Amino acid sequence: MQFCIAEMRLARRSCKANLSVMQHTSPVPTTSLSLIIPGLVEPEGVLVRTQSTPIPKAGEVLIAMEATGVSFAEVQMLRGRYPGQPAFPFVPGYDVVGRVVALGSGVDSSLMGKRVATLTGFGAWAEFVVLEASHLVVVPEELDAAEVDALIVNGLTAYKMLHRTARIRPGQTVVVLGAGGGVGTMLVQLARLAGAHVIGTCKPAQRALVESMGAQVVDYTQGNVSEEVRALAPTGVDAVFDHVGGSASLQSSYAMLRPRGFLVCYGTASLAKSEGSAWIGFLQFIGWKLRWSLRVGGPKSTFFDVWGRGTLGADQLFRPARFWRELREDLGHLVNLLAEGALKPQVAQRIPLREAGAALAVHRAGRFTGKIVLEGNAVG
Repeated sequence: MQFCIAEMRLARRSCKANLSVMQHTSPVPTTSLSLIIPGLVEPEGVLVRTQSTPIPKAGEVLIAMEATGVSFAEVQMLRGRYPGQPAFPFVPGYDVVGRVVALGSGVDSSLMGKRVATLTGFGAWAEFVVLEASHLVVVPEELDAAEVDALIVNGLTAYKMLHRTARIRPGQTVVVLGAGGGVGTMLVQLARLAGAHVIGTCKPAQRALVESMGAQVVDYTQGNVSEEVRALAPTGVDAVFDHVGGSASLQSSYAMLRPRGFLVCYGTASLAKSEGSAWIGFLQFIGWKLRWSLRVGGPKSTFFDVWGRGTLGADQLFRPARFWRELREDLGHLVNLLAEGALKPQVAQRIPLREAGAALAVHRAGRFTGKIVLEGNAVG
């Protein structure tokens, strides 16, 4: 009898613990969908998988995904070309906006039901995602989830490069390569808000939009970009933001700079179809940086990574507390700019989560302007 009573008490304690872990505003299904890159596949090879809905642990929350982005990173991951990507198979998804539907122990109960956003790196292409509560930024209800999502990878990358890396000041002139892309449209708007003059390269189809954001346009499909930039800025520019990478683009970008200018390389799009190590673009940059360092008083250069890897500054791996503090500050500032109407993220397409493969095909083809966003059905 005593044994039975003890069992009943243990069961009640276990039940209470589970309730504290799984507080939610609407029933959370026991199974849900996620999208998987199973190996080296074409976009149509991305798989839809039914899985057990994850349960948050101590310090974590479960969110119902409302929006998650499609970026060049995922296009590279299809071919195993993104530095640091997980082993196949894995769930991609670099950023997420969603609603908190369950709390792990120790999490502030005021988060329940709130819309939140953060950087994830992987795992966000799913109906439900478990995240660290300390990594979240609360999002106002009136904002569009897809537009907020465009602020995360794209907006944070642009903001950190402008204000924490190149430290752009009013009156300076900057060049944005790929000004019609997801990061490019953010760079143009944020640079203009900072009081900089912007020269943006883009395709003819993107010209009207890029000009409407306040940039002078150079059509990179025609002529020599560095020569056209030099015609617009004869004494050179203060910064170039280069997502193309590779030796040809790096040399061209460096040649556009004033003697004290700053080249920020943040991608290797030109190497997307190449073979060999996924780190080859970074190694090429290091090689050129070493050559340029021999020029006394010449322009500076850096390879920017949104995670801060290798910077020994706000590095997610080595200085996580500083990294997440700065991320919350910067993303919070971007969300405020959106709420005030000072910033307008460009959402190219809204595509259901199940159709992620089609979204990747659109991104790889490159016939879009802004950010492609996958949408989920949030539980609230």
